[in-house]
Amino acid sequence: MKNLLKVEELLMLVLSVVVYQSTGWAWYWYWVWFLVPDVGMLGYLFNTRIGAFTYNLTHHKAVAVAIGLAGFFLQNPILFFTGNLLFGHSAFDRIAGYGLKYPDSFNNTHLGLIGKRAEGIIPK
Repeated sequence: MKNLLKVEELLMLVLSVVVYQSTGWAWYWYWVWFLVPDVGMLGYLFNTRIGAFTYNLTHHKAVAVAIGLAGFFLQNPILFFTGNLLFGHSAFDRIAGYGLKYPDSFNNTHLGLIGKRAEGIIPK
């Protein structure tokens, strides 16, 4: 089942790239901006609750779709690009095993534990 979910996420990433290609913009801009949503991790500099909120805000697919649709209907290419990029980046993170965060720890995600705690190196 885990591999099936990764394939699903891969297809969402491919969809995001295909949608971007339909805009006619230079291909490299998608990849130049691809890691920018990870700025949401900066919230962890304050505490895990703020970190989880800011990370989830920049990695939630419903937020991405809402921004993309707003850009589409308002005919705003920047909003459309932003929503599409957030969608693709979120799919990429899910492929890598990074899910939405719970407020208790960066390592506690909706996909399960990640990092050294998940590998059994650090006990709970």
